[in-house]
Amino acid sequence: MSTNKIKVLCVDDSALIRSLMTEIINSQPDMVVVATASDPLVARDLVKQHNPDVMTLDVEMPRMDGLEFLEKLMRLRPMPVVMVSSLTERGSEAALRALELGAIDFVTKPRLGIRDGLLSYTDLIAGKIRVAASAKLLPARRPAPNGVGGAGDGHAPMLHSPLLSTEKLIIIGASTGGTEAIREVLQPLPPDSPAILIAQHMPAGFTNSFAQRLNGLCRISVSEAVHGERVLPGHAYIAPGGFHLSLTRSGANYVAQVDQEPPVNRHRPSVDVLFDSAARHAGKNAIGVILTGMGRDGAEGLLRMHQAGAHTLAQDEASCVVFGMPREAIALGAVDEVVPLQEISHRVLAHLRSFGERANRV
Repeated sequence: MSTNKIKVLCVDDSALIRSLMTEIINSQPDMVVVATASDPLVARDLVKQHNPDVMTLDVEMPRMDGLEFLEKLMRLRPMPVVMVSSLTERGSEAALRALELGAIDFVTKPRLGIRDGLLSYTDLIAGKIRVAASAKLLPARRPAPNGVGGAGDGHAPMLHSPLLSTEKLIIIGASTGGTEAIREVLQPLPPDSPAILIAQHMPAGFTNSFAQRLNGLCRISVSEAVHGERVLPGHAYIAPGGFHLSLTRSGANYVAQVDQEPPVNRHRPSVDVLFDSAARHAGKNAIGVILTGMGRDGAEGLLRMHQAGAHTLAQDEASCVVFGMPREAIALGAVDEVVPLQEISHRVLAHLRSFGERANRV
């Protein structure tokens, strides 16, 4: 066994899924399944025995629920985990909870034709395992309770609005690690913040639950974007999974455009699509923020925002799960500020406040 291969432990109560995952992973030149487990209690011993680089983990299993095991694992022996489960599609709250607990990413099992369906995911599964193997495990944050509006939890003191024009916009793009990063940016924002548009790489069926969860945690209103709706202050609009989100205008108003044009940079939604539209229609009135994620989607779009007069920020390497997207944007010269995640909301509002003060002096 080559020692430089990514060592993977597959945990699933289905013998068929364990066999298929082994077939998929062992077909790749740079990874190998070192062991499989039918439940978390078996997996616990195999982790000690094989010291895997990545674990793939089902949710619904006997003797211990996968999410319960993930929580214990991330507390006692943190390691990169990719969730592979049918529950993450039927009940996307399970996937979001897994990401909150520290899983790097998730893959859904196909509804029908499990063998052919899962084998068709070979490139997707292998790609996510590679990302997980190179991802940074960040210190666990205590999940914010539902329905608190982010207040009083000790993690999201409310920032104060700079009382700006409705022309101002905040435009955010993210991928791997982005669900928790977006939450960190949005929670401190006051209810009268400028409108926010978000492209997060996420499949269809998950973004609505993601938006609902954020809406319960934030002071601003958070929802999936709807084609043709007016973009308003105090609201954040998330690109629906499987759809591009872009900004356009109708007279004096900003309007959301949602469509299924071909993927860009292999993604739909694509961060570049959103950033390009902001460069065209908002120019210097926008602030662009690129967060954690693999690849380069958003880097060129952020450069075009920067060239159009927008102020641009990138999450710093130390706080990223994966530094790929911010690194590419920085390398292009697209970024005005490189900022730790926990300071991004402060820096955004500070820039908006200084912009407003300059405007008032004119």
